[in-house]
Amino acid sequence: MNILIVCNKFPYPLKDGGQIATFSMIKGMSDAGHSVTVAAINTSKHYYDVSALPESIKKIAEFRSIFLDTKLTVKDAFKNLFFSSLPYTATRFIVDEFSLLLKKILLEKDFDVVQLEGLYMCSYIPMIRKVSSAKISYRAHNVEYEIWKRLAGETTFFLKKMYLQNLAKRVESYEKSQLNTYDFLVPITKRDGDTYNAIGNKKLQCVAPTGISSKSIKDSFANKEEKLSLFHLGALDWAPNQQGIIWFLDNCWKQLREIYPDLELYVAGRNAPSWFVNAIAVDGVLYLGEVADAYEFMSQHTIMIVPLLAGGGMRIKILEGLANGNVVVSTSIGAEGIPAENGKNIFIANTSQEYISAIKSLMSGEIDVHSIGENAKSFIKENFDNTSIVSGLLDFYQNQIKKI
Repeated sequence: MNILIVCNKFPYPLKDGGQIATFSMIKGMSDAGHSVTVAAINTSKHYYDVSALPESIKKIAEFRSIFLDTKLTVKDAFKNLFFSSLPYTATRFIVDEFSLLLKKILLEKDFDVVQLEGLYMCSYIPMIRKVSSAKISYRAHNVEYEIWKRLAGETTFFLKKMYLQNLAKRVESYEKSQLNTYDFLVPITKRDGDTYNAIGNKKLQCVAPTGISSKSIKDSFANKEEKLSLFHLGALDWAPNQQGIIWFLDNCWKQLREIYPDLELYVAGRNAPSWFVNAIAVDGVLYLGEVADAYEFMSQHTIMIVPLLAGGGMRIKILEGLANGNVVVSTSIGAEGIPAENGKNIFIANTSQEYISAIKSLMSGEIDVHSIGENAKSFIKENFDNTSIVSGLLDFYQNQIKKI
């Protein structure tokens, strides 16, 4: 098949969950022998010099992009608030330049499937319909409005809460307006697929979570430190990650340090604002910024904390941590869509006391971290093999196209 992948950020290098989710799909489709073209908005936030793409990546797909400055500004946010009914998060990605690029690509080649990565690419469906007979697939990385609703619910500052509530309503309205404009729905989790059905999706769907390459599951990486430590790895400009870490420090960290005075928490991730860096500057917390190699960083520590109070879709960093044999302690929201078993291959903690209790049991040796790590790697091998996941989606596409 000829497949066009449309995304709102350039899917390389692999620096955040969205890029990893998209690139894993591109790589899997290419490895299966299909022709893949990628049309991406090359944003200021995730900018990549396409001319610097390694030859090994160029062989996977044809990459096309346009640059777009998507920096958030207070002026634009207020302008959107008063003069538009669309969510600000959507309008930043709706531009004529990208529409023209898509049109050019679609006129150059006949595609069997156009796969849209993320909600805001659905805005281009009417234009795609005009110039192409390809089937359009919407790959939902999450239920977008849920993220903003949860963020608003956990925010106490009045003006910020009001803004987030307004944004959540706009995103929900926009998300519902896009239902059934596509031919197929491809949710990343079954839970998200069920939610979409509940709010009105009528199209056939195929769940396709982010897959993990078997090469990423390396026995030599995990649990090498003699003294156990905690770590968090994720995009630090993403509000749910910021909120979760600050909650953990406010509600759990002091008690843990009283029990384990030498305990350390390593916080790594890109684009942390200065206010956040200052907020986590407490005893025992080491802020590292962006790390060059995520797996190498994870291999240096054992216990990954993911104290998310808001979010949606699937946390790719949890999958990577499990694949690496790390012990993951996460809230239920953080682990949504990952059918791991509490106490066997992951730990679920939704309150401060549950978090403290889980970490104490690991630190004391009451629970063997090595056994949990081995269970985690086996779980990923059995449930998130990228080749199997992409093969299932490709079979779904081919079967539906044959019926037409």
